[in-house]
Amino acid sequence: MSVRVPARWIIAAAVAVLVALMAADTEYRTVETAAATAPKKFDPAAFGAQNYQAKVVPAVQAAAVDLPVLLKALAGDKEAAGRKYGKRQGTGPYTFAVKGTGTAGAAKSGLLPVTVEGLPDGTRVSLQIGPAVNGTALRDAAGYITFGQFTNQVEYADAATALNNELRESLLSKLDPAALDGKEITFTGAFTSLTPQTVTITPVEISWS
Repeated sequence: MSVRVPARWIIAAAVAVLVALMAADTEYRTVETAAATAPKKFDPAAFGAQNYQAKVVPAVQAAAVDLPVLLKALAGDKEAAGRKYGKRQGTGPYTFAVKGTGTAGAAKSGLLPVTVEGLPDGTRVSLQIGPAVNGTALRDAAGYITFGQFTNQVEYADAATALNNELRESLLSKLDPAALDGKEITFTGAFTSLTPQTVTITPVEISWS
């Protein structure tokens, strides 16, 4: 004599087994554990502090080419000069690390004009001296900071801003632009080539005699 088991009992038993298996395979985490294992949020200030002085400044110094040499090369063959001296990602403009010596003029609107000998006619050179420091030249000229290291475009932009902030605090905040007017200065920095006759350099070093 066979015993007939109601279908609903079979379904209930199967569900119970499934729930038991799921529970055995589930890892329960506390709020603290979940927070510890979650991806860390990007901290621009920490990135700037860790990278500017220790990595970016030495990278720009090591790659810096004499400004007259670079600008003459750009005037001759922009693409060839970019490949030889510059850095870029994708098809954007090249960014260059440069160094030079010239006579400083009167600072105006956050820029310090510098007269450098041996440049193509009509070339205007300025150093960004703050308080606002714009652009991504330091990030891009360093050569080792790429978009793929960040979660999104916002973080990538914030990294550039953080480096500019470090520059402002470590160098520009100690600078007296009025005292440089008419003096010979030596500089190292970076700029992104946008227009051939206007060179706006973000400096990492400025010295004078």
